[in-house]
Amino acid sequence: MKAIYLTENNIKEFISKALTEDIGDGDHSSLASIPDGAQNQARLLVKGDGILAGVELAGYIFGQVDPELQLEVLLPDGTPVKHGEIAFTVKGKAQSILTAERLVLNCMQRMSGIATYTHNLNKLIEGTKARLLDTRKTTPNFRMMEKWAVLIGGGLNHRFGLFDMVMLKDNHVDYAGGIRAAITATQRYLQEKGKDLKIVIETRNLQEVSEVLETGGVHRIMLDNMSPSLMQEAVQLIAGRYETEASGGITEETIADVARSGVDFISVGALTHSTKSLDLSLKAY
Repeated sequence: MKAIYLTENNIKEFISKALTEDIGDGDHSSLASIPDGAQNQARLLVKGDGILAGVELAGYIFGQVDPELQLEVLLPDGTPVKHGEIAFTVKGKAQSILTAERLVLNCMQRMSGIATYTHNLNKLIEGTKARLLDTRKTTPNFRMMEKWAVLIGGGLNHRFGLFDMVMLKDNHVDYAGGIRAAITATQRYLQEKGKDLKIVIETRNLQEVSEVLETGGVHRIMLDNMSPSLMQEAVQLIAGRYETEASGGITEETIADVARSGVDFISVGALTHSTKSLDLSLKAY
């Protein structure tokens, strides 16, 4: 299921901006060396093991570059792949294939790396109720595709930006004058503006968790940089009154213990800011 931000218009707008950045006043390498009417074909070769992502996006890119290009998908998004497999073939005008090539690869390699890491972390928390979330630690102007890749890898999207959820983090709390002040000021603001946004608030210790519970009126309590044992205490204190989310410095080594603390969600910035791209190549044949 796609997220609400993955509309056809949003995808096409992203592709238009990316092509403008790459092509400028023309793909002169292809225009100069390849006859205008030449037809050819290429296939996407997988050169590593992981989870494939960005195939659907590749279809949009090829279609936007040249609607007459023909894409045959052999392995759809979300497929576990191994080195040597072929994800798809594309046929049509050689100049068009070459013009689209780098944008397709840049997107798919990055997205596949994110989907792979998301999948791997999900495997580590199997058997718990915790669900894996991404964050806003994304590449500027590429957030939509990175969050799409998280979905393909089996994770969930957190808020898309600053506009679709209120998240009161440590600096908000400190600047506002404390937990209660931050929450009550936010509640007033939302009422005055007529906005129906969920409030998530970050806590750093059990005292702050207690202050949130005393104040009320939030949707989720984040447990930031707490040890798994302290998170477990916090979860017991909250007792299901609000959703819980673990965040801050969670790694492959610690995520299973965090999940076993009983939290509902685990947010991991590394899903999008520290993943290794999956090696892919588009080759003529």
